[in-house]
Amino acid sequence: MALNTEQLNEFLGRFVNDLGATFHAGMVVIGEKLGLYQALAAGPVTSGELAAKTHTDERYVREWLSSQAAGGYISYDAATSRFSMTEEQRFTLADTDSPAYVPGAFELALGSLMAVPRIVEAFRNGTGMGWHEHHEAVFHGCEKFFRPGYAANLVSAWIPALDDLDVKLKQGARVADVGCGHGASTILMAQAYPQSEFVGFDYHEGSIAAARVAAQKAGVSDRAHFETASAKQYPGQGYDFVTMFDCLHDMGDPTGAATHVRRSLKSDGHWMIVEPFAHDELKDNLNPVGRIYYSASTLLCTPCSRSQEVGLCLGAQAGETRMRTVVTSGGFTRFRRAAETPFNLVYEARP
Repeated sequence: MALNTEQLNEFLGRFVNDLGATFHAGMVVIGEKLGLYQALAAGPVTSGELAAKTHTDERYVREWLSSQAAGGYISYDAATSRFSMTEEQRFTLADTDSPAYVPGAFELALGSLMAVPRIVEAFRNGTGMGWHEHHEAVFHGCEKFFRPGYAANLVSAWIPALDDLDVKLKQGARVADVGCGHGASTILMAQAYPQSEFVGFDYHEGSIAAARVAAQKAGVSDRAHFETASAKQYPGQGYDFVTMFDCLHDMGDPTGAATHVRRSLKSDGHWMIVEPFAHDELKDNLNPVGRIYYSASTLLCTPCSRSQEVGLCLGAQAGETRMRTVVTSGGFTRFRRAAETPFNLVYEARP
């Protein structure tokens, strides 16, 4: 068989980029945890100056800076031997309030990869792996990854896109945030709508404990409470608004969850479902964003669903048609795409 040299070199180029990115993920997490990006954002520095500012070892810092410059994540001036950051690099790597803050994504990826030995066995025996069984970097990274997008869109665009909901929340409504994780979405809503009352539910006790601490720090613990409960068993009825952020596809029985949401809502209530952006057909998801979501789904979403009852395994690229089927099978009569971003689809379901 004759090899096409041009195509071989093109593929090897992809390999080099991917291998470098795999190692580079660890470099980003190190930089975030040690405050190296924030210190570097203040202005050009040598490796010794950055080490002194961050109380770290110069030799390690020099090697880290070199890796970052080689990857284009920071800039290097050979004439002065100083490293610096552009405004765009600062915006994505040093500004934790930026809607494009990316270090959390790398922490999530590295935490997910720690499960590879377990997932290899799952491929062989078909078992699942619960969300709670992953390394804690998955929980912390997930919150850091999703929070900037929620902060940029949830109150300003997504909630206003749902019929008359913004007015209800301003006047005072009861809200259940199901699958809340560390509570980022719950807290953002509580800060924006002080007249409303919020309860965040998650089956992972560790995440609920973290959410309570976060609510206290944010000053909203009087109206944002957190309880350990699953999507099919969370307590309460008569909610005006139920939310699920990037979690419905992880559930073993999403139709059962939809049925419970329907029972817990008022007759004029709203259910907002935020899901990863996906087209209905595989061929339309074969792109860089789809690669991220399919890979994450192999390590996180599919094993999580498989570990639960039913184990439907929608996956992170389920698409709108499958989501509509799940929601309407749960008793909802109205379902529509209300908003979207390059990374998310936002659906509204009504009784």
